Amino acid sequence: MMRITLAAVLLACPIAGVAGPIEDKALVCAGCHGLSGLPKDKTIPILWGQNAAYLYLQLRDFEKGERANDPMSPIAHDLVKDDALELAEYFAAKEWPRTNAPTAASAPLAAAAIAVNKPVACAACHMDQFQGDSTVPRLAGQQRDYLVKTLMDFRSRARANNPAMSEFMSSLTSEQIQAIASYLAAL
Repeated sequence: MMRITLAAVLLACPIAGVAGPIEDKALVCAGCHGLSGLPKDKTIPILWGQNAAYLYLQLRDFEKGERANDPMSPIAHDLVKDDALELAEYFAAKEWPRTNAPTAASAPLAAAAIAVNKPVACAACHMDQFQGDSTVPRLAGQQRDYLVKTLMDFRSRARANNPAMSEFMSSLTSEQIQAIASYLAAL
């Protein structure tokens, strides 16, 4: 119920209509993504400290319909390019918050290592510390539930804005995807 109410409020006041400094515009994002950088709903991604170019591209994908999400799609659709760029830079400049995720157990670590070290390994794009680079997202320390949801969405092609990720995820078992998410969240 809270989510529906929040979505209704956000849809009633799109970011494009918010005048003033970027901090005021970012408050709209904080409704879901958290005032301190940690979303309460663990299926929502951390934005603080994420790569600016990646954030901008995701806003563009939501706006164009290449990525779908009930609250995000209409918000991104109403964003002007300059606001999207400014918001991406604003969140990228923030310090990545600590989630205090538990250290992954040794069994999930072993399954994650097998998956991560496949010929098309995660580090090939997301870098060796999983910090990402430019248009590639940081995965280290991201919310586990968000990672599971996103990786499974790539696997089922419900998220279709990165065909290479869909191919890679379809080569993994659900257990490997769970293990990768636990591993990355614990970094």
